[in-house]
Amino acid sequence: MNGINLKKVTLPFILLCLFFLPAVIRSPYYFHTLNMTLIYIIAASSLRTIALSGQISIAHAAFMAVGAYVSAILAKYLGWSPWVTIPMGGIAGMLAGVLVGYPLVRVRAIYFSMVSLFSGMAIVALIGVCQTYTGGDAGLIGIPPLPAIDLPWLPKIVFVTSKVNQYYFFLLLTMACLFFLHRVETSRTGTNWSAISQSYLVASSVGINEAKYRVMALAVGCFFAGIAGACYAHYTMTLTSSTFGFLPSINLLIYVLVGGVGNFFGPVIGTAVLVIIPETFRWLKEYVPFIFGGIMLIVAFLMPQGISGLVTQIKERIHRNSKNGEVVHRA
Repeated sequence: MNGINLKKVTLPFILLCLFFLPAVIRSPYYFHTLNMTLIYIIAASSLRTIALSGQISIAHAAFMAVGAYVSAILAKYLGWSPWVTIPMGGIAGMLAGVLVGYPLVRVRAIYFSMVSLFSGMAIVALIGVCQTYTGGDAGLIGIPPLPAIDLPWLPKIVFVTSKVNQYYFFLLLTMACLFFLHRVETSRTGTNWSAISQSYLVASSVGINEAKYRVMALAVGCFFAGIAGACYAHYTMTLTSSTFGFLPSINLLIYVLVGGVGNFFGPVIGTAVLVIIPETFRWLKEYVPFIFGGIMLIVAFLMPQGISGLVTQIKERIHRNSKNGEVVHRA
C-alpha cells in the first residue's frame, strides 16, 4: 500500500515541478534542451509501444523523418497551418509504418530488426533523392514555426519568440501522448500485444490475430513518431536527412533500454538522463559516445530492468536479505 501511495504522490509532484520550472530556470538554452527532451520522449515512448508486441525497430527515427518532412513540405509549399500539418505528419508516419510492417508481419525477432533497419535506410535515401521538395543532403530550410494562438477568450500566445511558451506546448503535448499510449497499453489491445510478445504460438491458439496486432502496434508507434518528427520540424525550422539516420535510431533504442523497456515511464527516464546530462555538460560533448557506452554497461550488469526498475530491484534485494537474516536467526 505504501508503494501505491508513493506512486500516487510522486507523479503529481513531478508534474507540478515541471509546470513551475520556468519560475526557476531563465536560460533559453536550458529550455531548448527541455523542449528537445520532450520531443524525444514522445518518440522513445512510441518505440516502446512497438516493442510491446515483440518487435524491435532499429529505424524509428526514419518514421520521425516521414512526419517531419510531410508536415514541413505541406506548411512551406502549400501554406497550410502547422496545427493542421502536424497531425498529418503523424498520419503519414502511421501509413509508412503500416506499409513497411504489413508485408513483414511474419518476420520476427532479430530478422524484423534487420528488415526495419533496411527500411529506415531506404526512407532516408528517398528523402535525399527527392531533393526538389526535401532539399536533399543540403537540407530543408524556411519551415514555418508554430503559429501564434489568438483566441477571443485567451491572451495571444506567441511561440516563435518564446522558449517558455514552446516548453509549455511540448509539455502538454507530451502529457497527452503519454496518456493515450498508457490507455492503449492497459487496454485489451495492450494485453494482446504482451501475449504475442511472450509467445505468438500460444496467442494465436487462443484466437489472437498476430498479424493484425503487430501491424496495429506499428501503426500506433509510428503515428506518434510522426507527431514527434513534425514537432521537431516546426521547432527547429530546418531539416536534414542525417538527423533521422541510423545513429539517431540507435539513440532512441538506447533511451528505451537504459530507462527500462518493462516500465511505462522507462523511456521518459532514459531520455531525460541521456539528453539532459550530455547537454548540461557540453564540454564533454566529444566523449558522449563513451558516456553512452559506460551507462549501457552499468545498466546491463547492475540494472537489468533499467533505471526505472532500480527501486524495485533494491526492494527485492532488501526483502531477500531480510528473509535470509530471518532464516539465519531461526537456525
